[in-house]
Amino acid sequence: MSLTAERHSVPLNDGNTMPLMGIGTYADPRTTPKGLCYESVKVAIDDGYRHIDGALVYFNEHEVGQAIREKIAEGKVKREDIFYCGKLWNTFHPPELVRPSLERTLKTLQLDYVDLYVVELPMAFKPGDTFYPKDDNGKYIFHKTDLCATWEAMEACKDAGLTKSIGVSNFNRRQLELILNKTGLKHRPVSNQIECHPYFTQPKLLEYCRQKEIVVVGYSPLGTSRDESWVNLTCPPLLKDDLLISIGKKYRKTTAQIALRFNVQRGVAVIPKSFNPERIKENFQIFDFSLTEDELKAIEGLNKNIRFVELKMWDEHPEYPFHDEY
Repeated sequence: MSLTAERHSVPLNDGNTMPLMGIGTYADPRTTPKGLCYESVKVAIDDGYRHIDGALVYFNEHEVGQAIREKIAEGKVKREDIFYCGKLWNTFHPPELVRPSLERTLKTLQLDYVDLYVVELPMAFKPGDTFYPKDDNGKYIFHKTDLCATWEAMEACKDAGLTKSIGVSNFNRRQLELILNKTGLKHRPVSNQIECHPYFTQPKLLEYCRQKEIVVVGYSPLGTSRDESWVNLTCPPLLKDDLLISIGKKYRKTTAQIALRFNVQRGVAVIPKSFNPERIKENFQIFDFSLTEDELKAIEGLNKNIRFVELKMWDEHPEYPFHDEY
């Protein structure tokens, strides 16, 4: 598959397609200046990005939607050129809350549909508008999770035309099988968004998803921010890796570009988050070189099987996905 800056989409199992290179928009709403996400998405579209990954729980979908709509109004892109992924949050798992949650995202974006809507995590929390419900002792309030019932409501959203495709995120093999083996399944998940980078290459889950025609979307493809409140800091910074540095020198590329190219060349979509205009541009410049088979194997050999994003604060949830091997 020859990938170019203009053409780097892969087919999904429902007949739609997804660009392999995307931009992530997660940012801590408490510390991110207003308007920064909006400006960054506009820059990204100008630089050639067509896949934009967002979520209701990022509290900035209004900025993402404004950026997309302005670029459409300018004539830079058409709506069908853009691939937007939104996410169903943990407090909206009950079937009757799924469509209203997606409609809320659409209203916030001021768009008629999203291209992909995914179940963000397989763990249901106490339903309602408090995104992180806690009891008086500060413990998270979980909710009985019925992934199959939630999935049926997701299918109904696709059938209603509110989303073109439906997928999942942070699901392990057992949780994917729950959906795939469901009686009366109408639509398979087209994708599974999981942590994936040279220090956590996910070989087993990747192979399983390939067999089932589920595209893997890799989040934190450059490692992640060093925010100790939710990041495992025992894992060394990925972008200082000697092998990535040396391969980068050969191609005159940054370690970030090598790490992104590694996943894209394996057919894994990547959604690096950046609100820095230089880095946004740089991250996209991975289509003018390709890694050799030996280089891909060497980078796969960096796998330390260490997650940056462990979500340990929820590891007592019955559906916490990371207790299983994969």
